[in-house]
Amino acid sequence: MESPAFFRALSDETRLRCVALLQAEGQLCVCELTYALGMEQPKVSRHLAQLRQAGVVEPRRCGTWIHYRLHPELPPWAQAVIAAWTDGCAGSPPFSDDRRALHAMPNRPEAARCA
Repeated sequence: MESPAFFRALSDETRLRCVALLQAEGQLCVCELTYALGMEQPKVSRHLAQLRQAGVVEPRRCGTWIHYRLHPELPPWAQAVIAAWTDGCAGSPPFSDDRRALHAMPNRPEAARCA
């Protein structure tokens, strides 16, 4: 992974919010991200596609669901950047609001997602 592509991928607030949620939760389906961010599915999917193209996230299909997680093969420096950034910002809006909204989501898919 090239550092310019990584930082370009994180240069948008919506993508940062997605990364913060994924860092905190491990993996989420698109419906959970859409609900937590309060955005339309096409917009969230477009941002996830940009993160996927940059190698920041990895999708996994499970039936009709698509789950995203931070790419397990992110270089250590990229993992450290995400960890330091989320540690510093997770308690501030809009990131804290996103987590609160996610945990209040009705009919949230089961925590035990297909393996």
